[in-house]
This record gives sequence, C-alpha cells and structure tokens, in this order.
Amino acid sequence: MGARLRIILNAEENRTLHELRIATTVPQRVKDRAEVIRMSAQGLYVEKIATYFDWNVRTVRETLNRWKNNGLGGLWDAPHPGAKRRWHPDDIEYLESCLREEQRTYNSQQLAQKLEKDRNVTLSADHLRRILKKRG
Repeated sequence: MGARLRIILNAEENRTLHELRIATTVPQRVKDRAEVIRMSAQGLYVEKIATYFDWNVRTVRETLNRWKNNGLGGLWDAPHPGAKRRWHPDDIEYLESCLREEQRTYNSQQLAQKLEKDRNVTLSADHLRRILKKRG
C-alpha cells in the first residue's frame, strides 16, 4: 500500500463534481475522473477506488494529482496532437455519390482534382486513396 493520497473538497466543489457525473454532454472519462475525486474525498483508499473502476492504482493516483495541480481543468484530456482534418465526411460522401452516379471511372488523382475543384478541399491522391479504402 502506497502513501495516503486524499482529496478534501468544499461543498461547491463536491456539487460541481456531482453535476459533472450526471451530465449528459460530458465524456465518460471525465465523469469517471470526477467520481474518483469524490470517492477520495469520502475517504476511500486509492486501492479501493482502483478496484471499483477496474483501473490501475497509478491511474487513480494520476487522476488525483491532476485534480490537485489543475483543479477542474485536470479532469479533461489534453488536446490531441497533430493537424486538424482538412476534409469533412460530407466531402467523401460527395465523391462516393459521384462515383455511383457518373458513368466514367476515376483514379485517385482525378478524384483529388475533382474534390479540389468542386468542394475546395485539397487532399493528396495518396491520402484520398487511404480514406476511401478505410471506408470500404
């Protein structure tokens, strides 16, 4: 058993975490983290919380330390690295409908050019090919 790690909440923090736990627009991971904080404030040991959520003890400790260091903001995941998508699923659906409706066949280079001309979306032929293969 590791060192005791316990969170102390005031009434407002407890109420906010409870509201997060029952909110419908909040991701499940955030809800679980909010409940972990509340359970720690109620006096449960890290090991018991980890068993309840079927998490590793280290994950519970990290969640509690994120609360201590960042407060409410520590419950949410950090933004994911990488560039944002330059295309929307509607763009790919548009290409698929063109392929179904038109009599001609396209290669990936021609599809990329069509997408850029018609929808103002620039994708390389290789990237477009990977997207279409993923969709089946």
